Amino acid sequence: MKAYWNIKIIFRIYILVLTIFSFFRIILFINELNRLDESATITTILLSFFMGIRFDIVISGYILFFPFLTFTILTIYKNSNVAQRIVFYFIFFIFSVAFLVCAADIPYFNQFFSRFSVTAFEWMNSPLFVLKMIVQEPLYWLYIIPFIVIEFIFYRRLKYIFNTTKKEVIVKNKWKFAFISLLAAGFIFLGVRGRIDEKSPIRVGTAYFCNNAFLNQLGLNPNFTLIRSLIDAMDEENKVVNLMDENIAVNNVQQYFQIQNILPGSPIERIENDTVTNKKKYNVVFVIMESMSAAKMQRHGNTKNLTPFLDSLSNKGYYFENNYTAGIHTFNGIFSTLFSYPALFRQHPMKESGMFKYNGMASTLKKHHYSTIYFTTHDGQFDNVEGFLKGNDYDQVIAKDDYPLGKAKTTLGVPDDYMFEFSIPMLNELNSQEKPFFAAFMTTSDHRPFYIPEYFTPKNLEEKDKIVEYADYSLHKFINMASQQPWFKNTIFVFVADHGSPVSSKYDLSLDYNHSPLLFYAPEIIKEHKTFSQMSGQIDVFPSTMGLLGLTFKNNTLGINLFNQKRPYIYFNADDKYGVIDTSWLLIVRNDKFKGLYKYKNSDVTNYANEHKSIVNKMQSYAESNLQTFQYLLKHKKL
Repeated sequence: MKAYWNIKIIFRIYILVLTIFSFFRIILFINELNRLDESATITTILLSFFMGIRFDIVISGYILFFPFLTFTILTIYKNSNVAQRIVFYFIFFIFSVAFLVCAADIPYFNQFFSRFSVTAFEWMNSPLFVLKMIVQEPLYWLYIIPFIVIEFIFYRRLKYIFNTTKKEVIVKNKWKFAFISLLAAGFIFLGVRGRIDEKSPIRVGTAYFCNNAFLNQLGLNPNFTLIRSLIDAMDEENKVVNLMDENIAVNNVQQYFQIQNILPGSPIERIENDTVTNKKKYNVVFVIMESMSAAKMQRHGNTKNLTPFLDSLSNKGYYFENNYTAGIHTFNGIFSTLFSYPALFRQHPMKESGMFKYNGMASTLKKHHYSTIYFTTHDGQFDNVEGFLKGNDYDQVIAKDDYPLGKAKTTLGVPDDYMFEFSIPMLNELNSQEKPFFAAFMTTSDHRPFYIPEYFTPKNLEEKDKIVEYADYSLHKFINMASQQPWFKNTIFVFVADHGSPVSSKYDLSLDYNHSPLLFYAPEIIKEHKTFSQMSGQIDVFPSTMGLLGLTFKNNTLGINLFNQKRPYIYFNADDKYGVIDTSWLLIVRNDKFKGLYKYKNSDVTNYANEHKSIVNKMQSYAESNLQTFQYLLKHKKL
């Protein structure tokens, strides 16, 4: 076998790196055991790991092809120790990066129920912020330590392979050697391609082989999804949403919204509340709750009593039980709540170089002589929130630097309850100016790194449950403090989440990540309690609040006033896929053209897309028309 040293050494490296990739997959599997259900059999679990080897071979083949070519040349001609060392460090460095991605993928998947992708680098504009967040979260170290150990083992074993794989000094039959090497290169190429079928190489969708959403993703290699998402992000067609003809989309939206009189400013602009006589300039307070999935509430079936206060409030105002956030990232939640536009896959509207001016909540209320203020716990530059909001009529943005020194406990800044406590004198000051105010809060406690003040004692044992209790406690403290202020009786409070949390995951798009509470609370204004079962979205918060105020405004958004209009469906986005939902059906459409139609109320994982094509077409057309219309407004600057 010395004559085929090039093949033997590559084969041994393959075995080594595939073992390490599988080790990280096992860690992920153990970490997410709670996502297994009755559909996860021994057979499907083993098939998922086998699928993982296929994707690992793809990544390994890409990395090892150049070393194989180098080894082949070194076998035919005079060997070079320098060349071998270069190849050694090349292999060590590239695979080290690949293993680092695998380590980072584990907490990333736990947070987003999605394998590592280019979206993770949205935070890289604030590298110090991210580094501090990693250092301050003990859970992240649990994945860094295995990486360090693996690196040590990998270096030693790789060196051992190089030192113990011997070669002949001279190849006796170069033609035979060339033929066998060419055949081996063909096997490497086949491994890179991942499939024998000539029409298409291996794709993300190849991993989806069963009805368990977690096992479908377990087989993916995070380096594969990262590279695939990077390629997709660089594709001009993916940067701009191109789901359907924009004119057809706009026309559809006009019909959905029953827009008959087209105004010159925008094809979807409509004047609302112009005939309302009972106009009230109440104060308005938005509380955007970090990761507050409806699944964490008792009224939605949670038995751990995590949100006793929010549950109690939901029985005292207008509560929308079928409400969904626009996306799965905090910037989606802030933007869609305050400006009533949907999430467009990976687009980040608050970072656009053009810094568009939107006719959102603050701009609209400024026209009615409101003061406007936004509170966050951490750095205002993160996600470009401060600059973007100040450019969109927020008088003040209160962020980490505005709080007293020493009050910031983690890289996410001050605790939620302190942010609320700090805000009360400021809201009192705004109230003293004898004009109404609009205040928006973005909480962050329910996001790692978790921090629970020593003065709060949770009842649950798991850290992820304790922090939800603390977040609920903070809301209680805020409303209790606010109720003692002179402006409380004249204020409408709106509670919504930035996004949910993948508590459960029956489908490859976790509903719990988008299903969130929406509550309008004002005990002195909203005298009755009412639960609404209609479909609603985060994008409807702004127009619906204006409906309660009765103030005239130009609605150029894709949101509706939920108190006098109804949606047939609501749609939401998760980077590379979108969902559309009504009271019976959930449609999931991935960017690889896969369509899944499910009876989600029964947790039925059967795909009915082929049986009910008319339902699929209606739901898909509704979502894509709205998404494409927003892209149209961006493109033509009709915002």
